[in-house]
Amino acid sequence: MVNNNVQRIKSISEYHRIRGLAAPEHPLISLIDYNKIKHSRENNDISWAYDFYFIALKRGLDAKIKYGQLEYDFDEGTMFFIAPGQIFKIEINQDAPGKSGWMLLVHPDFFWNMPLAKNIKKYKYFGYSVREALFLSEKEETAISGIVQHIRQEYQSNIDKFSRQIIVSQIEVLLNYADRFYQRQFITREEANHQVLEKLEALLDDYFDDVTQKEGLPTVNYVAEQLNLSPDYMSTLLKVSTGLNTQQHIHEKLIEKAKEKLTGTTLSVSEIAYELGFEHSQSFSKLFKAKTSLTPLAFRQSFC
Repeated sequence: MVNNNVQRIKSISEYHRIRGLAAPEHPLISLIDYNKIKHSRENNDISWAYDFYFIALKRGLDAKIKYGQLEYDFDEGTMFFIAPGQIFKIEINQDAPGKSGWMLLVHPDFFWNMPLAKNIKKYKYFGYSVREALFLSEKEETAISGIVQHIRQEYQSNIDKFSRQIIVSQIEVLLNYADRFYQRQFITREEANHQVLEKLEALLDDYFDDVTQKEGLPTVNYVAEQLNLSPDYMSTLLKVSTGLNTQQHIHEKLIEKAKEKLTGTTLSVSEIAYELGFEHSQSFSKLFKAKTSLTPLAFRQSFC
C-alpha cells in the first residue's frame, strides 16, 4: 500500500524551519539538542522522509518510533540511523519535558569527494535501521556522546580548510563504534535471536511441507519479509548466532527435507525436486550432491 501522507524534508535548513529552530550554522550539517524539539500529537499520522542522513540518540520521550512493521520506545538510550529517503513515523503520547539526547543531520553532499561518501554504504544498519534500533549501555552511550561533542566543537569553531575533513573523520569514528555496538547487540540479545531462529525453522518447515506451493525455492528476501526483518539484518543475526547466513539455512533445511522424502517415500527424484520448489530436477541433484557428496539416488540406495 502506498503511503500518501509522507512529508519529505529536502534540506537541513528546511528541517530547522519546520521545527521552529534557528537557521543551521552550516547548510550541510547540524547537531541539535533533542530537548529543543517540540512534538505534537497532531503529527502522529504523518510519515517522514529526509533527503539527508539522520543519526539520533534519544531518551525519556513518551513516544514510539515506527519503522516498517516494528516499533521502539525511547525509555533507554536508543540510537536510530536513517538514510536519505527512508520513511518512518513518530507517534507521541506526551511531549515530556525531561527528554534528552541529540540529533546529527548530515547531507550527502557534505561527504562529497571523500571516501566516506562511498564507504557509508558498508554500514548495514543504514539499510536495516528501519527494522532494528541500537540500544546502548551507559558506557557505550558515554563513548558515543564524547565523539558527538568533538563534532559539535569542530563545526561551531572557526571553519578552515581542515574542518570538513576532521568532522567527517569523527563521523566515521561514530559509525564504527555503532557498528561495534550492533555486533554486541546481536550477541547479547540471545532470547530475541533464538525466537527469530525458531520462527525461521517453522517458516521453512511449512514452506517445504506444502506440496501445493508453486512459487519455487524460498529466497532470502522472501524469508526476511515474512519475519519482518531486512535481508542484511537477518543474515548477520543468523551468522552471529549460528555461523550460517540465511541462504545457508535455507539450503540446510532443503537438504533435510530432501533426505526425509528420499528415505521415507517412494517419490521419484523429479517429484521430490518439484515438491521442494525446483523447476528442474537436475538443479536439485546438483545442489544435493554439493551438500552431501552423494546424488539423491545414491543417498536413497544407501538406506536400502
